[in-house]
Amino acid sequence: MTGRRRLGLVAAAATLLSAAPLSAIFDTWTWLLQCILAVGLVAGAAVLTRSLRLPTWAQAAGMAITLLLTLTWMFPSGDELLSLIPSPATFNHFGELFVEAGTDTRSYGVPVPDRDGLLFIATLGIGSVAIAVDLLTVVARRPALAGLPMLAIYSVPVAVYIDSVPVVPFIVGAVGFLWLLVADNVDRVRRFGRRFTGDGRDVDVWEPSPLAAAGRRLAVIGVASAVLLPLIVPGLNTGLLNQLTQVGTGGGGNGTGSGGNGRINLFASLSGQLNQSQTTDYVRVTTNEPDPFYLRFGTADVLSAEGFSNRTPTGRPLSRGINDPRLSGNTNGGSFQQYHAEVEITQDFGQTLAPIYSSTIDIDGLDGAWSYDPSAQVVFSNRTTTKGKKYSFDYLRAKFTPGQLRQAEPLADDDPIRTQFTTVPEDPKVAALVARLTRGEDTEYDKVAALYGYFSRENGFSYSLQAADPKAGASAISAFLQNKTGYCQQYAAALAWMVREAGIPARVAFGFTRGSGREGNTYILTNRNAHAWTEVYLDRFGWIPFDATPAAAVVGSSRSEWAPDNDRVDTPTSSSTASVAPGAAGSAGPGASNRPDRDPGADNLGAPGAATPSNGSSTGLLATGIAALVIALLLVPALRRILLRRRRHAATAPVTVATASGPSPPGTREVTVTTESARAREDAHAAWDELVDTMVDYRVPIDPTETPRHTAQRLVREAELTDAPAQSAALLGHAEERARYARSPLRGEGLTDALTQVRKGLARTATRRTRLTAVLLPPSVMLRWRMSLGDRSARWMTTLSRGRDVLVRFSPRRLLAGRAR
Repeated sequence: MTGRRRLGLVAAAATLLSAAPLSAIFDTWTWLLQCILAVGLVAGAAVLTRSLRLPTWAQAAGMAITLLLTLTWMFPSGDELLSLIPSPATFNHFGELFVEAGTDTRSYGVPVPDRDGLLFIATLGIGSVAIAVDLLTVVARRPALAGLPMLAIYSVPVAVYIDSVPVVPFIVGAVGFLWLLVADNVDRVRRFGRRFTGDGRDVDVWEPSPLAAAGRRLAVIGVASAVLLPLIVPGLNTGLLNQLTQVGTGGGGNGTGSGGNGRINLFASLSGQLNQSQTTDYVRVTTNEPDPFYLRFGTADVLSAEGFSNRTPTGRPLSRGINDPRLSGNTNGGSFQQYHAEVEITQDFGQTLAPIYSSTIDIDGLDGAWSYDPSAQVVFSNRTTTKGKKYSFDYLRAKFTPGQLRQAEPLADDDPIRTQFTTVPEDPKVAALVARLTRGEDTEYDKVAALYGYFSRENGFSYSLQAADPKAGASAISAFLQNKTGYCQQYAAALAWMVREAGIPARVAFGFTRGSGREGNTYILTNRNAHAWTEVYLDRFGWIPFDATPAAAVVGSSRSEWAPDNDRVDTPTSSSTASVAPGAAGSAGPGASNRPDRDPGADNLGAPGAATPSNGSSTGLLATGIAALVIALLLVPALRRILLRRRRHAATAPVTVATASGPSPPGTREVTVTTESARAREDAHAAWDELVDTMVDYRVPIDPTETPRHTAQRLVREAELTDAPAQSAALLGHAEERARYARSPLRGEGLTDALTQVRKGLARTATRRTRLTAVLLPPSVMLRWRMSLGDRSARWMTTLSRGRDVLVRFSPRRLLAGRAR
């Protein structure tokens, strides 16, 4: 195997190793098996195109076409030709997979299950990186630049993973990159020649030189400096001095808290928790409040046409204290009661946002790595997570009546809160709906109450974990308001959007309901209790919660006097709540079959119309793969014959070579030995070897004792060649005869064209069976393989015989016999 082909295989293996960090994204190893198959086939296409000596663009096209065929076979639409050739429906299916992948990224948290869209994106991405790495390494001979697409793979888990990315996959990817660099260096040394030391000693390519040893020492020092320097410099947030002195993230609003939540998509994390099939305990909270509201940890207040997203929190360290809302004047007659809570978080729930209740005034148990954002009212960290944390805090519970909330006045147009939390994308349908619902309402609270009351069973709304995707050109809010089916994420975002459309500040809050498990004053919260609701800002009252999600569908839901249950028949009182009692029947209320604490697929097994795996399609794919493998193996001899013929034709191609000859000394015989003469003899020998193999392929006997001229004459006679084929056979015999015996060989003759004419003449006079055998199973190739196998068998037998002789020579019985004497 040549150096280029070997380097291409190393590039493919390095690409697979660089994909190791994706193991932190997927829940199973299906993605790895598909990527191994795709990269392997791409590498095989690269080796094949280089064996055929195709140009660079043909090599790139061959790898791209192979990747396309592989994706077509792995992710079929059902309309492919022979289950392999893509059709227009295939590309439409690929587009649907792209859309599905985008939806899944918003609906699932890591690790994600085996979704076709995400697997398609992973296979396509790794395959494309394999092509780029191959071209940069083998064609451009720039293996260092090949690290850029490999680094792009590693950036994916870094961007989406909540916790720190595991270090082992990164080490595996780094080993692959270093392997690629070493392989390229060894190939360059082998192509250049051998290395010698100062005393003339031959040095192997793998033996380090003094310069390489110095380079390694400098590399170790550089890596150590890069790792230790950020730990020492106090200006970095992750510095060792910061940890020792427990320095926080800076003052409020200075932006030093960036990174704490910048990598978390709260909507995707929420969807991923609700879509998990198993239940995992996350939080244990103990409070002396008899009827607590939701435990809260984050907000989303950045609104676009695709929905809400969360911003990076900013604030000051907890050591500087938290403001008491009773001192801010935002009460306006409301009553506050102080309570105490203790939180214990399991090892399964790790994020950079700490769950607390609203209006927290003091926190104990979190070190200086944690800060408080007074605007979002969240506790965050950019250096640690909540895994295994235990802390306690004091908080206030405010109680308002609808009459008190009606006293809230509209905010001024230039008020910062109104400016920041009322921006909405343009959507005429939503604007018209909000105008209709709020028509005739005078106060801010009455407008919000009218919008809140719209999300009721009477208006066709229902709870479901399967939300419909928006149509082309429509926003996510329009899709939900039209289908009226979704879960807490859609309800909370829709109400916040509509409240903003009415000119009132609103945002989405994230946290946990009270759950279904309770031990005295302790509530056990799981991933199934993850929840989202709406918070509305009313002047002098602050952020007021409104939960528009149907209460019967949410385990541990809580309602208030100002935001009652829309689906209750009786009139709620001041202390009414609509919560599902622990152990309630699963059908208690509309949408109960789709509650977050139930397995989404539990009731779908065996249902009419439910999609079931098709054994027929899997069997068909397996049969197709086996058939393709058998065909590929049968075509190996033909491919070998084609490669050999192309190499000989390339050898017989005319090349203009400058000759260097001068006058011969007087009295000497004139014998011309130039570079052109040597090339002409090699051309004649290559053409003759090809003619002999062609005769073997077409069943024309070969007599090694004949001269080339007699062989050519017998070929013309036995194969009944006439005209151009006969003249071409005579020319090839004459050229080989001159190359063997004459002082100067033939020059400038068309040997390649002569071989083509002879092959056409033999095909014209041969039988159909002979022609097929010559093309598909060339006898010359099979004969050469049999002879090679025989030679190897003879060498193996010789080696075994020598080994047997060695064993006999050192037989233990001889040693024992010697002792006996």
